Amino acid sequence: MKRVIIAEKPSVAKNIADALHIKGRKDGYFEGEDYLITWAFGHLVELYDAKDYDEKMQIWRMENFPFIPDQFKYKIKMEQGKKKVDQGAKKQMKCIKDLINRDDVDGVISACDYDREGQVIGDCIMNFLKVKKPRYRILLNEWTEDEVKKGLEKIVPNETMQPLQDAGISRQHADWLIGINLTSVATLKYKSGKGELFNIGRVLLPTLKMIYDRDMEILNFNSEPYFKLTATFKADKESYEGAYTVDKKDKFEKENDLIAVKEAIAAKQGKLVQKDVVEKNEYPPALFNLSALQGYITSKYNGFTSDKVLKVAQSLYEKKFITYPRTASSVLDESLIDKVQKVLMAQKKGTPFEDEIKFHRSPRVFNSKKVESHSAITPTYMVPTGLGGEEKLVYDAIRNRFLMQFMPISIVEETVFTTKIEGVEGEFISKGKIQKVLGWKKIEKDNSKDVILPDLEEGTIVDVAKAEVTSHATTPPKPYTEKTLLRAMETCGKQFKNGKGKADNNDDTDDVEENVGEEGEDSDLMDAILSGFSIGTPATRAETIKKLCYTHYTVMQKKNIRCTEKGKKLIETLPVKGLMDLEYTGKLEKTLSDIEKGTVKKETFMNHIVKFVVSGVDTIKTQRTAPIQYNKEAFAPTSVASKKVAANKASTSKSSTSKNTSSNGIKGNGEKEILGKCPLCGSDIIEGAKGFGCMGYKSGCRFVIWKEDTTLAHYGKKPTKTLVKQLLKKGEGTLKGLKTKNGTKFDAIVSYTFDNETAVGKWDFRRPE
Repeated sequence: MKRVIIAEKPSVAKNIADALHIKGRKDGYFEGEDYLITWAFGHLVELYDAKDYDEKMQIWRMENFPFIPDQFKYKIKMEQGKKKVDQGAKKQMKCIKDLINRDDVDGVISACDYDREGQVIGDCIMNFLKVKKPRYRILLNEWTEDEVKKGLEKIVPNETMQPLQDAGISRQHADWLIGINLTSVATLKYKSGKGELFNIGRVLLPTLKMIYDRDMEILNFNSEPYFKLTATFKADKESYEGAYTVDKKDKFEKENDLIAVKEAIAAKQGKLVQKDVVEKNEYPPALFNLSALQGYITSKYNGFTSDKVLKVAQSLYEKKFITYPRTASSVLDESLIDKVQKVLMAQKKGTPFEDEIKFHRSPRVFNSKKVESHSAITPTYMVPTGLGGEEKLVYDAIRNRFLMQFMPISIVEETVFTTKIEGVEGEFISKGKIQKVLGWKKIEKDNSKDVILPDLEEGTIVDVAKAEVTSHATTPPKPYTEKTLLRAMETCGKQFKNGKGKADNNDDTDDVEENVGEEGEDSDLMDAILSGFSIGTPATRAETIKKLCYTHYTVMQKKNIRCTEKGKKLIETLPVKGLMDLEYTGKLEKTLSDIEKGTVKKETFMNHIVKFVVSGVDTIKTQRTAPIQYNKEAFAPTSVASKKVAANKASTSKSSTSKNTSSNGIKGNGEKEILGKCPLCGSDIIEGAKGFGCMGYKSGCRFVIWKEDTTLAHYGKKPTKTLVKQLLKKGEGTLKGLKTKNGTKFDAIVSYTFDNETAVGKWDFRRPE
């Protein structure tokens, strides 16, 4: 007798066939002595649309919602964007059915990916076909020959996977209920034009709210000036710098106080009163989970999105070069110790530091308690040759991160000088670092710019060679990038566990800098992540970010993700605040995880979702609000930005004061005073009703300085014709009497840069000499 194996994709089916040395390929399957190996194309069946249940749902009407099916039903998937059955899916379903119904078949094995979605794909196929024969499940993390053979020896009855199926089905049904009902009533309520759609989703909305909140923080941020005093000290031929510090504070509000200190120490001598030297071990950053891999690649290489990283990683997985990529874990299960030793031997061979790579069992690498379903991403023992382009970048990152774990620890020597000057309150602090042992840092080039302090002893008398007071200003939070947004989605539960009002997700440093530290630091981070909750899953976060862009809720400005006017107004208008509540949405995700663990019943979760949807629909229906109006032209995706006018916050609407008004708000009648030449294209800059803009707009130049510029408005100022002339002639101009939030006034030299692709201008400030 034989068994049918259903793989999630044709490429995986071929991997299984190769592992079992089965060469007999037929139409839609491979046939061997013991197994018939067939495949899906991801989902072969999908949930009914609302109109499939009831014809009246073919047209959206408020009175037809909420719509809750008595029982969810499935159909063979439809062609994308079309109203007919996908013929390829229909043919493959018939193939699978015929194989299962063969007289020489006594069982079916689902070999779909070992996660919620993979479980649902296999189960939905078997349930749709009403399979009566015994069902089994193979649970694999990679598709190498050794693992396939071991996995087939350890197949489990599919009914033991019921909690995983319940979690997957609950997610699928909940997202259908929320999406169908709330998208429909929100669109009916808020649309202002034909074909307009307001997508509402369980993961989409809280993610948009995170971006909206960050943009509002930036918009409402009031920069505060502060000052620092730095002195240069000399001892014989050696010199070093120190920052003036009082009570551990080196930033000061009053410039005159620092000027007084500067004058007091001029030409004086100081004394190195304390020298602290601490040797520290720096451990490598943790193994990659999917979010960390996506963040690392998108921040390091141009042209990558998180969605693209996942696709490349999935390809490497299907080619047997890496383990399962859709994982939330950054450690490995302890059962993998023997396998990892084998992989390490294969991977280190021929490397320049082969002799330094030695296997050892570390809790930073092996910790079963911290593994969620799948272990961290690692290479397999199959070392690829000839990988090119994107696959090589992603593979090398995974391989290098793996090898780092078994290299010597990096050792640094941190030195702190404390220099005092007699008669002066406070001290000057100097910090430096010396790399004593590179260790794992040899694997990837170390670009650190550490300050090296001279080898001086405590008690050394030093001369004050120079002192300088510098002006600075507090800066707003950075916009989200894909890296920081993925991390924020993954760790958002941490803020509630610690009782904070908001998460600190403003760190856009390299993964090495984020995770390196003494033993225990990374473990504490993982504890916080795993005991809290997340938004989305490793498999869905990239798709969520992508969907935010094509629904026009967000726009990419280079690597930054910004909220569009459509997204902003939806967040401010939608009354179903639970959908935008990180804690609520995160707890829904955690409940799905608890269903997967068997600690929460599917029915309990679904009853809650139904009540939430019914309440949400009623709240939107009874809301008193006008349709949402927003500038559709202004917030087109960046892929068509060259054809449409990007938005500036200060722009008004598409209406103009003249038929001869350009998209940057100026009149092209030739009668205006020429203020200077455009720094982008060299055309004339003239004053218009809304701003000072470029006459080269017909050729695609969008340079403009808006009269209602929001950055200058924060300081109580508007750009004047005189300022614009200065900027165009000298590259900078003078603004006097800028006012901070607390009423402090200051003068500044300002410069202005403009990005023609995004049509966004940026102001830079510095204090006059």
